[in-house]
Amino acid sequence: MARQLLGPIGFVLVNAFATREPLVSEPGEITSIPNWDIQSSSDVPLDLAQLSKPGADTVSWHHIPTSRCTLMGCLIATGVYSDEDLWFSDNLEEFNWEQFTVPWVYRHEFSLEPEKGHHYLLQTNGITSRADIYLNGELVADKEDQSGAYSGHEYDVSESVGKENGLLIQTYPTNYYTDLALGFIDWNPTPPDNGTGVWRDVLVRQTGPVALGPLSALVDISPGKVTLRTTARNLEDREIKIKAKAVINEPDDGPTTTLNQTITLKPGQSKVIEFETEFDNPKLWWPKQWGLQPLYSARVSVTSNCELSDRVERSFGLRTITSELNEHGHIMFRVNGELFQVLGSGYSADMFLRFDAERFENIAKYMLDMGLNTIRLEGKNEHPELYEITDRLGPMVMAGWECCNKWESWEYNPDLTVAIPDYWDEQDYKDANATIRHETSMMQTHPSMLAFLIGSDYWPDDRATEIYVEGLRGGGWQLPIVASASKRGYPDLLGPSGMKMSGPYDWVPPNYWYDVTLAEDRYGAAFGFGSELGAGVGTPEISSLKKFLSEEDMEDLWKKPDKGLYHMSTNVSQFYDRKIYNDGLYARYGKPTSLEDYILKCQVADYEAIRAEYEAFAARWGADNNPATGMIYWMLVNAWPSLHWNQFDYYLHPAGTYFGTKIGGRIEHAVFDYHSRNVWLINRSLDKKGKRSVVVDVVDLKGKNISSETFDVTTEPNTGAKIDQISGIEDQNDVVFVRLLLRDDDNDGEVLSRNVYWVAPSVDELDWGESTWYHTPVTKYANYQSLFAMDEASLGVSTEQKGGTWSVTLEHTSGGPAFFVRLNLLDEQGEDVNPVLWSDNYVTLWPGESMVLEVEGDGGKRVKVDGGNVRVTELTL
Repeated sequence: MARQLLGPIGFVLVNAFATREPLVSEPGEITSIPNWDIQSSSDVPLDLAQLSKPGADTVSWHHIPTSRCTLMGCLIATGVYSDEDLWFSDNLEEFNWEQFTVPWVYRHEFSLEPEKGHHYLLQTNGITSRADIYLNGELVADKEDQSGAYSGHEYDVSESVGKENGLLIQTYPTNYYTDLALGFIDWNPTPPDNGTGVWRDVLVRQTGPVALGPLSALVDISPGKVTLRTTARNLEDREIKIKAKAVINEPDDGPTTTLNQTITLKPGQSKVIEFETEFDNPKLWWPKQWGLQPLYSARVSVTSNCELSDRVERSFGLRTITSELNEHGHIMFRVNGELFQVLGSGYSADMFLRFDAERFENIAKYMLDMGLNTIRLEGKNEHPELYEITDRLGPMVMAGWECCNKWESWEYNPDLTVAIPDYWDEQDYKDANATIRHETSMMQTHPSMLAFLIGSDYWPDDRATEIYVEGLRGGGWQLPIVASASKRGYPDLLGPSGMKMSGPYDWVPPNYWYDVTLAEDRYGAAFGFGSELGAGVGTPEISSLKKFLSEEDMEDLWKKPDKGLYHMSTNVSQFYDRKIYNDGLYARYGKPTSLEDYILKCQVADYEAIRAEYEAFAARWGADNNPATGMIYWMLVNAWPSLHWNQFDYYLHPAGTYFGTKIGGRIEHAVFDYHSRNVWLINRSLDKKGKRSVVVDVVDLKGKNISSETFDVTTEPNTGAKIDQISGIEDQNDVVFVRLLLRDDDNDGEVLSRNVYWVAPSVDELDWGESTWYHTPVTKYANYQSLFAMDEASLGVSTEQKGGTWSVTLEHTSGGPAFFVRLNLLDEQGEDVNPVLWSDNYVTLWPGESMVLEVEGDGGKRVKVDGGNVRVTELTL
């Protein structure tokens, strides 16, 4: 029979080792299974119990050098497949998907030193989506016990272990419409294995007679205090007296607090232990844009008869998060009591659920470099390392469940795409309970958490809502719990979410975001809280395209503007082609004459579109009428190399969307309103205030000055404000350039931001009445085609090294503007350096203007410079 299931458990990160030394050898030690042998059940003996005994022959199996991987992730890790080959063109279409229609087996052997008084616990943290678990010939759990991709469980295997041990996990094929799994909806092709496998670490834990549960930290900032909470569980059939000790270390080598208590546990009893303390000089944790990220560390241990029995450790931060609905019913967050406008983006895990901490840290650094403050995880809650990175670096995290499959298989959901929906049953509610308790224990102590969304497009039913809320609150969750990411409905227990999911997801012109004349009829425009919205942009540069597209694919990009493309969304999605995007591109910027011309125009269009979105929301944060309280751009990064929905490509190469976001996400900023042609002043800080001036210069395509004016203003923290309308552009017959310089008049006129726009005589005309959930049609396009008939600009380029940073100076010496100058850092072989951080890029220079740009990137040897009207130049560093 199955071993005793002790309940949902916490997720503890450890270092694994791959020797036959004991996997764990002392109380309080916990280690992941370091590697696996895997094989299809079609190719293994039917007697899995026998196969789980030590000494079974697995020489012919696939030997996987990692502790966690889906089936596809495993097979790629061991060299059976290559993602580079799988993802090239439409190669994935030819893949043998049939091999994953049967269960697969994971197996590992390890050593222990079992003795009287030693207890061993087996922890699962995520197996997609159902599994049977065997240890040394005994069934530990079957697929009803170990069910749900996020269901973490702890099994007492003390009576089953020996010196040599065989662990076997049989995973069953995942079905997104019947299992609570991790799917990708229409973001990208479905992975051939549907994400099946041991995608999170399986842990072995040794304790003495008393084991501790997950450690939570309930915090307050006024006064600064923490309550540590864990559960002590007596694993034996005798009464045990224990001494519990908590050690709390303050940040920056600050004071250490030690707390003690004595507890008696009856046989088999579990008891909650709490330690509470206040801090004399509390150090608050802030989002990166507002301050520092000090982290406290806590360790709780229990001893019996003066011997260590178990210990748990966590870090935490002192901060508070609350939410409220404003008078318009839109959600507003507060961090440490301060109103916090979310300017963020939606994350995607890798297609094969391969989490790389170094890669994610680079992604988080990119986010912060762009000025973003929040990342949304829609059903991609990843691993503990993600939250450790966000705690340390300072972006906020909105976690939650995904849409469009079993997670939202409710009778009131009309958007389910299967003919006969598999509505929730008892097993699903059971899995949901294990899931939310596990995820709560993983996330609760992390100060970078902002909220948990228990629904995406649709809200959970009352029973599931109660399960989720009880699981979160029972685990010490102190943050907002949001019913869904939309306004479609809500459970009575939570009330309205205050978020809208009205699109767009495909291209719209920049004036779309500022048109809030009739706000509630303006879909995704800059009012309220947009939980996922964007202009559908994110075209990679050619250097990246060549890594995943064939020559024919790249020809189709610009020669067949309406064709469905494999590296867009899936072929049943509204986003399988680039027609809407290309209609706007061709009409506004001109029919492309080559792939190079097409990609340049894409970068211009992407930069323009995404900058306007972020600037409009940031500007209207302080609007008197229906302010913009937050937005999540759709999306941050793709699960594979994609042609849209990203702010940098899969290879971490930044392009138009990245630098458009970076401009729009500045902390202090002056921006141009495409709808009213006003200037807005943005201040996203908590402490910057005083006298500012906005210098507005307008020139034509030849560089002739049309108008210059200066607006003297006073800035206030954490707001946006409309200044005045720009003069000199209303009577122009062709495209003009508008440059906004924001200066700090309290600091010798220091330039705080520089922003250049290209503005056509007319605006794009939107047909709001014909809007859909993903797009608002344009009936007449603004004409920017003369931008690509400008005189060639003369540009001098020089470089200078300053420590680990290079400065690149651009000097514009000709009469007309130098339009959309792109710089790219290359290595010795002429390949892109990724990741790379530029202080600014894709810039437009005034006649006679010079700019100094700084760049950081490992292995950079050359800089390539080109642009809309600039010849290609390469400099050696």
